[in-house]
Amino acid sequence: MTTLHIEHAISDFTAWKASFDRYSGLRAEARVRSFEISQPDDDPLYVMVRLELDNAEDARALLEKVRELWANREATPAFRGSPRVSILTSKERRQLG
Repeated sequence: MTTLHIEHAISDFTAWKASFDRYSGLRAEARVRSFEISQPDDDPLYVMVRLELDNAEDARALLEKVRELWANREATPAFRGSPRVSILTSKERRQLG
């Protein structure tokens, strides 16, 4: 399993989430298996998104499409700053408890 991990500043969570939701078709086309959206407890103007995919090739292809969206401020009106992006390959995962 591969994770596309993205972190960036936003101007408004509700507006950002509406934009994120508009691109559910893009995630389906990219074969995203699941995603998680998180925010730091002390920073409502920052988001972290983890998108789970089958492999790094799919993650890189999705990232390329997402970068095109980021370049279009109309498509991503609440997006701010420079994102931090990592493609992570899972080495071990355990459920505890």
